[in-house]
Amino acid sequence: MKANESVKNYESERRMYANYVLRGIKKMCKEIGPRGSGTQQEYAAQQRMAEDLKETCDEVKIEEFDLHPKAFMGWVQLVVVCAVIAVALLFLTHFVPALSVPFLAVGVALIAIAVFFVITEFLFYKETLDIFTPKAKSHNVIAVRKASGETKRRIIFSGHADSAPEWRFTYWGGPKLLVPVIAAGFLGLIVTAVFDVISLVMVLGGANPAESKVIFVFSIISVCFTPVFLFCLLFYDPKRTVEGANDDLTGCFCSMAVPRFLNDHDIRFENTEIWVVCTGSEEAGLRGAKAFCKAHAEELKNDKDVETVFFGLDTVRDFDFMAVYNKDMTGTVRNDAQVSELIRAGGALAGYDLPLKTVSLGATDAAAISQAGLKGASFAAMDPAPARYYHTRLDTADNLDLKSIEAGVDIVLNTVFLFDEKGLNV
Repeated sequence: MKANESVKNYESERRMYANYVLRGIKKMCKEIGPRGSGTQQEYAAQQRMAEDLKETCDEVKIEEFDLHPKAFMGWVQLVVVCAVIAVALLFLTHFVPALSVPFLAVGVALIAIAVFFVITEFLFYKETLDIFTPKAKSHNVIAVRKASGETKRRIIFSGHADSAPEWRFTYWGGPKLLVPVIAAGFLGLIVTAVFDVISLVMVLGGANPAESKVIFVFSIISVCFTPVFLFCLLFYDPKRTVEGANDDLTGCFCSMAVPRFLNDHDIRFENTEIWVVCTGSEEAGLRGAKAFCKAHAEELKNDKDVETVFFGLDTVRDFDFMAVYNKDMTGTVRNDAQVSELIRAGGALAGYDLPLKTVSLGATDAAAISQAGLKGASFAAMDPAPARYYHTRLDTADNLDLKSIEAGVDIVLNTVFLFDEKGLNV
């Protein structure tokens, strides 16, 4: 049975559940507001989601986990401090040649530390800075709508409940400011690293930094990047958390619309179990999804008689940019090809030709799922430029798009009916 065959007047019903999503988000934003990772506001939002899901699911629980919410974005300040000190030490070698070797060695070490944390925290979302920052508590909401008979399939719909600290550059100038600043910052880091290493090799080879024009030119060029480094300190505002209506209450409520639709129309699949997972602390480095995998991945993988898939939704706002993301975490993680095709097939049933795309900067919860060895992929409708509302105060309940939300609801409903009928053989 297809989604549009499950009830009469499916098109009007679809609009009704899109309005359910819209109303839920507006109420959440009005009564709770911004929901920083690991905050009471995040937890309050998840408690409300759990109460909603209790009306439509058989089991609902909230699982607690530890995290260090300041660690994930902490690499920004660390990199700036390391880079600025390295530049200063390179410049000082020209005036204090007797200390040139220790100055340059320390500079190289600082750059190496900076690069290490850029790679581990920013590129691979590892928890390498956690031990240096305060601990907090966050939560995942997990709801299950059971099959009426033997469970042979399981589909997990998921969005994240938290919202991000504001990215100032995106708010001030959108991608036209954000992209050049990021590019200039990384370029400066690479240039400083190369110049430091070359200068150290030259000094160890007998060059006098007080007389070397090459080392002096290197130091001047590096100094020119210092304003860029310092400007990067303004990258995000830790004191302003955005409302996050689109990113990602749309993902949570579109996921929650699935069991609500089934419950309201007394539909219970015989062999397909529905899960809804509203993760916490995605904006702190996918910590909720990682905690979910730590708690449940082995259990789900060991349940070999049940075909399990993860359908992540992250921002359903920009209709013209709807896509399935089969490559994640800045292109370093490959999401499951079959799940990606399942979502595309669900989209096709809803009348949409969803392209396959790569999360070129950042990650979605599906990346953590894939890294844990589960089958997953993500769907988003967001301008990847990025849009100016992305991680800014413009991501409000007044900036929702009903057309995109209705399309998202249509896609998740078509996908769940298709998965119940065919599994991953689409």
